[in-house]
Amino acid sequence: MIPYSRQDINQDDIDAVVDVLRSDFLTQGMVVPEFERAVSSYCGVQHAVAVNSATSALHIACLALGAGKGDLVWTTPITFVASANCALYCGATVDFVDIDPHTYNMSVGRLAEKLASAAKTGRLPKVVIPVHLCGQSCDMEGIHALSRQYGFRIIEDASHAISGRYKEERIGNCRYSDITVFSFHPVKIITSGEGGMALTNDALLAKRLRLLRSHGITSDAAEMQARPPLEIWNYQQTGLGFNYRMTDILAALGLSQMRRIGEFLARRHAIASRYDEALANLPVVVPWQHPESYSSYHLYVIRLKLGEIGRTQREVYDALRAAGVLVNLHYIPVYRQPYYEQMGFAVGYCPEAERFYSEVISIPMYPALAEAIQEQVVLAICGALGA
Repeated sequence: MIPYSRQDINQDDIDAVVDVLRSDFLTQGMVVPEFERAVSSYCGVQHAVAVNSATSALHIACLALGAGKGDLVWTTPITFVASANCALYCGATVDFVDIDPHTYNMSVGRLAEKLASAAKTGRLPKVVIPVHLCGQSCDMEGIHALSRQYGFRIIEDASHAISGRYKEERIGNCRYSDITVFSFHPVKIITSGEGGMALTNDALLAKRLRLLRSHGITSDAAEMQARPPLEIWNYQQTGLGFNYRMTDILAALGLSQMRRIGEFLARRHAIASRYDEALANLPVVVPWQHPESYSSYHLYVIRLKLGEIGRTQREVYDALRAAGVLVNLHYIPVYRQPYYEQMGFAVGYCPEAERFYSEVISIPMYPALAEAIQEQVVLAICGALGA
């Protein structure tokens, strides 16, 4: 079976984890800060806060920006559910902005229209969460310009996108956002097993994020409230936080993987180029790349030209899986999930997102995908399409 994605672990990664296992600190040691410094330096951002998942990072990012009951948070429907759930965790209300038909990211045009309409009713979003689908950046300059006009904050969900670039700068520098979030799940560009990170250039936001990830507790005397001098106070809980800390075990793996991030990116681009060439004459649309972005190619999504194929998306999907190619689908529009339909969302809410969902399939993309295996994937696609 050929998976749609998988981690790439070498002996250096294993040795790094074993070193921590043999050390004095499995958690709350020095490896997490070292991993944070490596990522912040790589991205060119001031602060990085490691947590146990990108979902946790999105949650505390929303909280750090003050999202709560009565607030609106907008995101794209073509994403994993965490991009929307994070707002619900805070008591906020979620809404969705339709996608661009070429990049499949949040459409700046649809966002502008929705904002103009919302301004008339006084129901503007507090936070907008654009998602860099497959590793290609959204039009962050356009979204940022709208944030200045309408007063919302921005969280970049860059779970797919570490190592990608936008306007020749690395995604994660927060030039056009308040906070950027990365994921280190095993299928992502680098992995820490599970894990995530929130990045920002705002020192106050970074402080809030650090408190929120660890029960709202601080050991900084300057941040503690005064107590009787004979009482011992070596920590204080100053707010309500969560146990979202990343362990040193996970950070050691992530730090080791960072040393190969350039290699991983190059391999993904080489695989994408071969797919582009091999699939050029088939009835599919290969991923279009905006000239102002450089994708991390977390995913390679093909869009079926169903009118030319004479088979349904389901038939193609099932044929590929039967051939041993474990393709996937990224993504079902979030608002089509039963939980969100109970909120009142229905078919037709974001037409472009629904067209996308009905035509796409994610095919195998990971650094260890050998050319011979990739050829098997292409042959399976030809067979599934009847080409």
